[in-house]
Amino acid sequence: MSAHSESGRRRRALSAEERALWRGFVRAIKPLRGRAADPAEPDDAMREPVPVRPPLKAKPVAPAREPVRSAPPPLATLARRERQKLARGSVEIDARLDLHGMTQAEAHAALAHFLRRAQRGGARFVLIITGKGAGAGERGVLRRQVPLWLALPDLRDTVVGFEAAHLAHGGEGALYVRIRRGR
Repeated sequence: MSAHSESGRRRRALSAEERALWRGFVRAIKPLRGRAADPAEPDDAMREPVPVRPPLKAKPVAPAREPVRSAPPPLATLARRERQKLARGSVEIDARLDLHGMTQAEAHAALAHFLRRAQRGGARFVLIITGKGAGAGERGVLRRQVPLWLALPDLRDTVVGFEAAHLAHGGEGALYVRIRRGR
């Protein structure tokens, strides 16, 4: 038995406990057909090399972390009682925003600003008036777009939910919006 491997590195000898472990391991293995069955000890090629000098220790590098963003809270529909109270006027509408005559870009910016200001002011319910649109073509764009904007993640921290308003408040051309409490 050689104390050095082909690479010139010194190898250590197996302890009695390691030899017993090896024998138990080899006995538990079923040999392939045509192969030798029970080698008494591992050969030199299977022994663990002992390095002559200790390896250099590398400092572990932590992977770069991206900030953990929680999912925006889901939208909720207004409760039936809330809708009834809003329609009857027993629950006050804290603020109103009329988007008539605005372009999409102007309306989107005005909506976001209005909702955040309403939240800071402690508003609970607001009314967004989009208008119904008249005729075919591009009319009624804001009526279609505002619900999509309210559902976007950037407004979800402000909006709890929304629904079409009662006829007394504009019907399909307006939305009741419930505002999330400010933090």
